[in-house]
Amino acid sequence: MQINFLDILACFMVLFAIIDMPGSIPIILDIKSKTGNIHPWKATLVSLSIFLAFLVFGDRLLGIFGIDVGSFAIAGSFIIFLIGMEMVLGAEFFKHDSPGGGTIVPIAFPLIAGAGSITTILSLRAEYATINILIALLLNMVIVYSVLRLTSTIERVLGPTWLHILKKFFGIILIAIAIRLFVNNTGITLPQ
Repeated sequence: MQINFLDILACFMVLFAIIDMPGSIPIILDIKSKTGNIHPWKATLVSLSIFLAFLVFGDRLLGIFGIDVGSFAIAGSFIIFLIGMEMVLGAEFFKHDSPGGGTIVPIAFPLIAGAGSITTILSLRAEYATINILIALLLNMVIVYSVLRLTSTIERVLGPTWLHILKKFFGIILIAIAIRLFVNNTGITLPQ
């Protein structure tokens, strides 16, 4: 187990792109408007716990339930699709009446620690040393916490008009990501 800064940077960039906290801001703000409050530490720790479980146990964890990574990704694609539909249509598919509102579901899982990012963790394990992935993951969790902590400030800076525009735009992006996840894991080929 040797620390390699280039490997850490590579893992960090891959995880940063997949977790996409800056792109999740409109989704987080939408969930916050429905639930009233988001707990940054709780969401960060729960998502980190999920990532660590898959980093350490990976395929064995899914194997306990007889689930392969592809099936897990397809299930995650449905959740992401419904979140996107909520944002675009203004409908409500998820009830956010549990303690903590949307902090655990859907923010910690599947928004932060979703099918795509968990699959990425499993893929990175095959190529990089665990210590390098762990450091990159912890750096990403600092960003996750910071974005969740600053949602009120971001909301004030953007204002209601830009938030509405971003919400619709990123809702469509989420739907597209969900379809791509579904297609990539079912073997369906879409016409170009």
